[in-house]
Amino acid sequence: MTDSKGKKLRSLAFQNTPVQLLGTINAYSAMLAESVGAQAIYLSGAGVANASHGLPDLGMTNLSEVLEDARRITDACSLPLLVDIDTGWGHAFNIARTIQSMEKAGVAGVHLEDQINAKRCGHRPNKAIVSKQEMGDRIKAAVDARVDANFVIMARTDAYAVEGMEAAIDRAAYCVELGADMIFPEAMTTLDEYHTFCARIQVPVLANITEFGQTPLFTRDELAAVGVKLILYPLSAFRAMSQAALMTYQTIIQQGTQRDMLPSMQTRQALYEVLGYEAYEKKLDQLMETHDE
Repeated sequence: MTDSKGKKLRSLAFQNTPVQLLGTINAYSAMLAESVGAQAIYLSGAGVANASHGLPDLGMTNLSEVLEDARRITDACSLPLLVDIDTGWGHAFNIARTIQSMEKAGVAGVHLEDQINAKRCGHRPNKAIVSKQEMGDRIKAAVDARVDANFVIMARTDAYAVEGMEAAIDRAAYCVELGADMIFPEAMTTLDEYHTFCARIQVPVLANITEFGQTPLFTRDELAAVGVKLILYPLSAFRAMSQAALMTYQTIIQQGTQRDMLPSMQTRQALYEVLGYEAYEKKLDQLMETHDE
């Protein structure tokens, strides 16, 4: 149930060791994450745009498109799922509808940001943010809309890159006053900055450790030492999957066979193990036997 997923994510966020949220772009990715012992997973707005629609992360997807991918993941995987809902896709009523739809889909929580509606990737230049008051209105709309009190409302702020550290802290503290359960300060660049931020904000703080961005690839231990409680790897697997697919396609075209790529492929048996294929097949055989009697 949604209630238990929200409770689980909250519990994980208060452990001594930061919880690592693994980015999963689809249901099978989520199953793979669960199979190796992940505790929590994440659906990226950029991941939905890039992988499901072939679009850049520029606010071009909507609630129904992100919700469909979220539902597919929660149907296939028991781990708590945090979902990127960008700016909430509209005014207070739109945000309320988004929160309630995500709850019904079995999502554990969402993060809502303070960029303008024509948003950009958090690690790109020329970002623009709404006023602190407008961001507060977004958070209040989200908090008021949830039915399950354990459903996590995380406030993401891009103010650090636009207005500096003090503005980011001030904005984050305001969101906490209005009911935000956790805070996501985007694109910080040093451990000292995370330490300063975490010391001033009295709810769990998330660090976004995305590749090829503004934030260095700090380790779990380094981030734990400065007070970070959640660590996000939003598109790590997707980047690796995409590069592997590209190399496979190139090899087939250039060599006329995929033989050289076999050592880097998941085997059919490994796929079946993750999917529980044989259990399905066994059930199908039983049904067929019953019909034959």
